[in-house]
Amino acid sequence: MYSRNMPTLEEDQQQPLLTIRPIDSSNEDEEERAYDASEKIHVIGVEEGDDSDEYSTQVQHFSWRKLWLFMGPGFLMSIAFLDPGNLEGDLQAGAIAGYSLLWLLLWATAMGLLVQLLAARLGVVTGRHLAEFCREEYPNWARLLLWIMTELALIGADIQEVIGSAIAIRILSAGFFPLWAGVIITALDCFIFLFLETYGVRKLEALFAVLIATMAASFAWMFGETKPSGRELLLGVLVPKLSSKTIQQAVGVVGCIIMPHNVYLHSALVQSRDIDKNKIGRVREALKYYSIESGLALSISFMINLFVTTVFAKAFYGTEQANSIGLENAGQYLHDKYGGGIFPVYYIWAVGLLASGQSSTITGTYAGQFIMGGFLNLRLKKWIRALITRSFAIIPTLIVALVFDTSEDSLDVLNEWLNVLQSVQIPFALIPLLCLVSKERVMGIFKIGTALQIVSWLVAALVIAMNGYLLVDFFSSEGNSGAFFTSVVSLVAAAYICFIVYLVARELSFSSSFLNANRMKNSEI
Repeated sequence: MYSRNMPTLEEDQQQPLLTIRPIDSSNEDEEERAYDASEKIHVIGVEEGDDSDEYSTQVQHFSWRKLWLFMGPGFLMSIAFLDPGNLEGDLQAGAIAGYSLLWLLLWATAMGLLVQLLAARLGVVTGRHLAEFCREEYPNWARLLLWIMTELALIGADIQEVIGSAIAIRILSAGFFPLWAGVIITALDCFIFLFLETYGVRKLEALFAVLIATMAASFAWMFGETKPSGRELLLGVLVPKLSSKTIQQAVGVVGCIIMPHNVYLHSALVQSRDIDKNKIGRVREALKYYSIESGLALSISFMINLFVTTVFAKAFYGTEQANSIGLENAGQYLHDKYGGGIFPVYYIWAVGLLASGQSSTITGTYAGQFIMGGFLNLRLKKWIRALITRSFAIIPTLIVALVFDTSEDSLDVLNEWLNVLQSVQIPFALIPLLCLVSKERVMGIFKIGTALQIVSWLVAALVIAMNGYLLVDFFSSEGNSGAFFTSVVSLVAAAYICFIVYLVARELSFSSSFLNANRMKNSEI
């Protein structure tokens, strides 16, 4: 296992490619860990014997049983691709752009998979998650700013998720429960989460499997009921098409895929399996199985998003209702168009939305624990951390529900602001992640190669640029808000850009120092 103390630049130059460092047990007890040893699932790796030393590179043949043991973290991670915010983006993309953005949905999911695999790589190889590294890699002011930014992104996502779940509860109760009551009911999932976690990680993962299956069944049923065009679907997936009228929906499709808190979450989730990181073969094996598992999980999430997009493309593309569809009225619009039947589409939609909202709020609680514990190194009982992180989101969500309970238009405006809030946080997850997985002193021989670094940075630049477009478009529409508003936005934007430049420049400066030190060492030899 790797030491939790980061080496200095001079120490790093004398480390082997895969560094085996002794653990300081006293320091281990003082630091926050994603999972205690008793909570981890033991996975048997390389056969013991002559190849059991720490530098063994032997990897066993593929095993379905072993893949089953690794199944779980990727599906929890995939929930962020299926939250109510994504569903709303899907239905609006389908209603406004028809089938034309399905290719972008496919490639956005592929980009999301790349980012999540890098997060998993960091967690598997080092035994530590992204928030823990941010705590040690950056000075206090930058660390605290990163933590605040990440918490804001998490709160923004959680408000959307809880509101989505509350809307589903209101639909299923035929309006008996107002929005604020749905928020309170949804908040109780925190206790479900705590209850299941006491019985082990696998029980919690099983709950998410059930919720994902519920979403898949609900939206697949809607797909079968509305019968979208197979030809148009295939063309939409295979033929790239983009027009000026659908650019905002296109940006929304990409922006909804990569969630800042999800990057932090996945780097911690993969540590739920007990892997001997002193053996190269076992690390490679874990990376292989996690890659398969994450790919499978996101393939399922892609199909669910595809179902939602094509259902609303078939039903509302080119209609007057296309520009006014949201989470709350989507089920009613479908019901008006396709009628009731044995299983009214109105309630099928609500069941899928409820599964989406409930699962994403629980993962939000889970992510909040890792983020708070990692950045602040808090040694608190899990139920206390869960209540703290839940309160961060539930209190503002309850206020939102009370204020906007009777106004769908106001909820839509709020949703736009929340999308902006999450969009601005994306660089503060991607930049630290890409910097860390590119460092040999952190990753050893498992650092990503030059080609993958280039691809990863291009993906990050594309995502940041598209979200930048969303921000510019949003604030330009608020242009008549007055000089004071414009001045505040300009100052915040300048500080925001400066912080991004700092994060990138800091990495470039470190890399340059590292290369110069290596050249000096080689010249001395």
